[in-house]
Parts: sequence; structure tokens; C-alpha cells
Amino acid sequence: MKIKKLSTYLVRPRWCFLKIETDEGICGWGEPVIEGRAATVQTAVRELEPYLIGADPLQIEGIWNMLYRSGFYRGGPVLMSAIAGVDQALWDIKGKYYNTPVYSLMGGKARERMPVYSWVGGDRPADVARAAVEKQQAGFGAVKMNATEELHYIDSYRKVDELLERIASIREAVGKDFGIAVDFHGRVHKPMAKVLLKELSAFNLMFVEEAVLCDNMEAFVELARITQIPLATGERLFSRWDFKRLLELHCIDIIQPDVSHAGGITEVKKIASMAEAYDVALAPHCPLGPIALAACLQIDATCHNAVIQEQSMGIHYNQDRSVLDYLLNPEVFDFSGGVAELPTLPGLGVLMNEDLILEESLNPHAWTNPVWHHPDGSVAEW
Repeated sequence: MKIKKLSTYLVRPRWCFLKIETDEGICGWGEPVIEGRAATVQTAVRELEPYLIGADPLQIEGIWNMLYRSGFYRGGPVLMSAIAGVDQALWDIKGKYYNTPVYSLMGGKARERMPVYSWVGGDRPADVARAAVEKQQAGFGAVKMNATEELHYIDSYRKVDELLERIASIREAVGKDFGIAVDFHGRVHKPMAKVLLKELSAFNLMFVEEAVLCDNMEAFVELARITQIPLATGERLFSRWDFKRLLELHCIDIIQPDVSHAGGITEVKKIASMAEAYDVALAPHCPLGPIALAACLQIDATCHNAVIQEQSMGIHYNQDRSVLDYLLNPEVFDFSGGVAELPTLPGLGVLMNEDLILEESLNPHAWTNPVWHHPDGSVAEW
């Protein structure tokens, strides 16, 4: 079997899908994308295409190494996201070739189902208690919310008080056993992160995500000393070598690699195993589309340290189109009781609505990140 064709599609709300076709008629799907740089990643996939045409798609490890190691410059969000989409599609092909889910090719299941959480509150969080109760009533056992709007290095305690009021309203509304995760989103610099973590200690949070940017990775050591809240990060790390530096600091409790950014299933599985050796949990990042989510569940199925899965249904980024729109088998993501049953169909387990994908790609999206500013006119972290 040989790879004969690659096709990419930019589809709303902000995703890129990849279809890899073989000479035996088996096709695989991947999701290579960096949010806000989808067209750039699409171009990177095209640059990888000459290495892939004519290759045996079942030789995934060899292809991954060729794509990564044959370039003098390697790593980073764009290249690793392009490799990630290719890798997902190759695993999809391999599962279909052997008529089995991908996880069965990676050692089989370590669990039967995976807890999932849902987003509430939007980019500038508001009305979170009501939204959290709605998610609880829908069967979810946990939610995640952005902590705050933009924060300067030293900022107003009014913003701190507003965050505490929002968290308190959720905890009062949903009870002590409901999971609440708070995402600092890299908007918070170390001085304010210290303040926020201290003040949030009373709320029994599930975790705090991206308390500071991984650019300032060493700051996690200090933050871990001043809080008992589990610290999570990793969506902006792109390889096992990036995660090696983080894990060696012994300061993070949960890693969050993104299967569409960090080299795909092949690489994230290795990252997860590294983390297990450091007694660190896995909660894959996935505010993306159905292919990325299906790939995450394949990894979750095989990893003992996987604890909870992000998913984007209902997230504030999804305008006009959402995850289930692109599926012919939307029941695969029925999160009754706040859990995802493992996919059972061959490959990644999702059947893509190609007619809709083709229709959407005729008017490719051009989603970009918002640009925020502080009152003094300086650019704020979004």
C-alpha cells in the first residue's frame, strides 16, 4: 500500500482537516492546525507532501522520524502541527487496514471510558455559575473557565476579587464534589500568579492551567511551593524534548499536550509515558475539532495516567460550526454522564462528512486571535 494523495481543507470555525488517500482505497483523516495560523500549517503540510507520496503509510514510526529528523531546523508549533495531522491520518489508515481501533494497535485499552469536562464563561468570563449548573445538569462532573481578562505584571486587586466572586458562585451553585478548573491562559505574569494562586486555595480546584507561560517555565518551581492546587500546562509545548525540560523541574502535576500540535498520536503517547515516570497526570488539550478529539481518546485509552479530557462542544470559539457537524456518526461523542466511551470503529473511529467539508473549504476561514491591549496601550497576553 502506498500514499498517493494529500488534500487539506480549511473549515469553520478555525480548523484544518487533512485527508490522506492510498492506492488501495483506504483513506485517513488528520487535523493539522495552529489556531490563528491554520493557513501556515496547511502550507507546511504541502511542504511535507513530497516526502509522503509513494511511502508505505503503515510505517508510521519511520515516516515520523523522516519528517522530523530530515529537516535541519525542527520543532516548533507549525512544523509539529503539520506532522501531527499527518501522523493522525496514518494511524487512521492503519486502524482501517487492520480493521481495529487505533488504541488496539498501541497495546490495547487501559480503561473503558474517559471523563470529559466542558468550558463555561467565554473569553472574558461572565455568568459562570448558571453555565456550570447547566453543565452539571447535563451530566458533566467538571468544567473549566478562563480566570480573568487581561492582567498586567502588577494589576488591580479588583480583578482578583472579581475572579474570586466568580469561583465562589460556581462552588456554591454546584457543590463541593464538582470539578472546577481555572485557566490562566498565559495571561498572568508571575507577580499576579502568586497572588491568584494564594487566594484560590480555598476553593478546592481541580487544577489551574497555564499559571504562567511555558516561556517562563522556571517560574513554576516557585509557584508550586506556594500552592497546593494541582498545576497544569503543556498546550504550548511541541515535542518530548520540550516536555523533558518541564518534567525535570518536578513542579507540574498535569501535562496537557495537544495531539494536533505536539507531533500527533505517536509523539503524545511518548510524552504521556515520560510523564507517568515522573508521577504526572495527563489531560490532553483539545479545544479543536472531531479528528483531534478522536485522536485524544485513542491516547487516553492506552495511558494509565490520563485523568480527564478536554472537548470543544459549546466552547466560545466555535461560531457557526461545531464538532458534531462534520461527523456522519455524531453518537461517537455522546458524553452521557460526563464520560466518553471509547470509539469502537476502525481507525480513529470517526466518519467524516466529506460533502460538508468540501462545501466549507470553498470559503476557507481566516480566523485570527484577538489582539488585546492594557489601558496604557501596551499589548496584553490573550
